[in-house]
Amino acid sequence: MDDVLERIKEQVENNPVVIYMKGTPDMPRCGFSSRAAQALAATGFPFAYVNVLEDPAIFDNLPRYADWPTFPQIYIDGELIGGCDITLELYQNGELQKLMEAAIAKSEVQPT
Repeated sequence: MDDVLERIKEQVENNPVVIYMKGTPDMPRCGFSSRAAQALAATGFPFAYVNVLEDPAIFDNLPRYADWPTFPQIYIDGELIGGCDITLELYQNGELQKLMEAAIAKSEVQPT
């Protein structure tokens, strides 16, 4: 279990925006994952994704990583933002775009 939690930690920390979802953005396998991925895509900013159906270890252990029991899970700048409903709400009020833009800009800043 420690290996998979470490792998999740690396994915969350090494991607400004990552969605853990059932399926892929192009081929979602559940409505919640589909709507959350669509909201992320609608911002125009890039994001990473992990198909939890293809990785049983992540599927089984991700709910323990941030104590969030359901999928999808969206992380921005290393922090759990939430699932589908929260992501849609953030998109509708304009906050999702701001959060994603800030996380991507921060990840592009190279230390001097």
